[in-house]
Amino acid sequence: MRAPWRRSSARGEGPWAWLAAGSVAVSLALLAVLLGLLAMRGLGHFWPAEVSLVTLDDGQQLAGRAVKEAPLPDGEGRERLYRTGNRDLDGAIWRWVDLDNIRELSQPPELVVLERRRWSEFIGRLEAIESEDAGRITGESAWTSLRQRLHSLDARRAEIESLRHQTIQPLVRRLETGTATPEEHETLTGAQARVRELQAGMPGDTLVLETVDGRQLRQPLAGVVGALRPNDMNVIDKGRVWVQGVWSFLSEGPRDANTAGGVWPAIFGTILMVVLMSIFVTPFGVLAAVYLNEVAHQGRLTRWVRIGVRNLAGVPSIVYGVFGLGVFVYGIGGHLDDWFFASSLPSPTFGTGGLLWASLTLALLTLPVVIVATEEGLARIPESQREGALALGATRIEMLTRVVLPMAMPAMLTGVILAVARAAGEVAPLMLVGVAKLAPQVPVDGEFPFLHLERKFMHLGYHIFDAAFHGGDVQAAMPLIYATALLLVLVILVLNLTAIFLRHYLRSRHGTLSKY
Repeated sequence: MRAPWRRSSARGEGPWAWLAAGSVAVSLALLAVLLGLLAMRGLGHFWPAEVSLVTLDDGQQLAGRAVKEAPLPDGEGRERLYRTGNRDLDGAIWRWVDLDNIRELSQPPELVVLERRRWSEFIGRLEAIESEDAGRITGESAWTSLRQRLHSLDARRAEIESLRHQTIQPLVRRLETGTATPEEHETLTGAQARVRELQAGMPGDTLVLETVDGRQLRQPLAGVVGALRPNDMNVIDKGRVWVQGVWSFLSEGPRDANTAGGVWPAIFGTILMVVLMSIFVTPFGVLAAVYLNEVAHQGRLTRWVRIGVRNLAGVPSIVYGVFGLGVFVYGIGGHLDDWFFASSLPSPTFGTGGLLWASLTLALLTLPVVIVATEEGLARIPESQREGALALGATRIEMLTRVVLPMAMPAMLTGVILAVARAAGEVAPLMLVGVAKLAPQVPVDGEFPFLHLERKFMHLGYHIFDAAFHGGDVQAAMPLIYATALLLVLVILVLNLTAIFLRHYLRSRHGTLSKY
């Protein structure tokens, strides 16, 4: 009996076909492992894990969530890392515990996890609520009252944020430029009065908290973001909290030095920058490829130009960032400020990093990819198609626009797909031309001209870099880093799939022709 590779050789195939198929399978398996790791480490962060009450041999107690285990430095035994929170009391939120020193483990249902605006989480017990209207509330009633008051507090916060971003800030900018009308003055005054009213009506309640080792803490309710009792929740309740956590991660802005909160400004900034980059790079790349393949004389100079274009694809991205900083930001942007925004100087408008210059820099970075891919597609179109169009009386421009370019459209989109895949993950040039550590206001709003190209923006790749290397607590930010990395991969996948489906549609419409 012949071996499979023998039979394939008889059909005109060889062992290389099996090797190629195996390589593809291994690549897909590694990609699946990567996505699985990111999903498990990232999305698992939003699941409300149980809180353990740990009693040590010496009688000390601590409460926290088990994170990981590792062997002891001497190699004898193992230790476990707990996230204990309470940074304002302990100075840290992590504690390693030798497993041999643990005398008892339990999960009391009354343990509370409070998410706070400052000092990270609090893990302990809720003793009472000191309320201005209801006095001191203790026992199980305190927990019920806390959930109700947090719900009311969240509604007030949402209304305040909406007034600030949608009404107050645009009107303040119009007031600074002197274009505000008397009616807008009245609207601004009313919105500011409403904000003050909402802030004054916020409950001044105080939570009386106690750690498992007996220390007490008084926490203003206004500084609490959320409250959970994970040990007292069933699977359905935890699933509901997980969905809310994922949605908050996708729809809110970051806080606590990018170690908590969401990444919505970074999602929006990444997608908008890639879309603008594609709009800038596609026409220039296509026109350059058409000139090199269809118009220019095919001589030594053209060959040198092609070699130069291909070499530009290998230039380090940070070099493009330096070029963008010098030419786009300080050169063009500085002159735009001198010509059109002199009244705002010395505060720059376009003479500093922003969305426009970042998009142009990445367009320049990915331009060789689009040129090469488009030119390869043009070279595969049979000469008979061009000659037939000219023989039927079409001009050269009509032949290019109605025959050649539509048939080369799939190749153009291939170049755009490759450009998107590279540009969406670039970080180094963006650090010089417009990305920001924190820019909670997205560059699109309801104020004319609606799209503000001069503003700085957030980017998922830079957000990962900043949280991983510049955060005060990398261990605390690590789950959000995994989640953001997964989100960046999914954003690139969605953008690429959109272009792939469009390419498939155009390919099926115009057909695939052999060159010979």
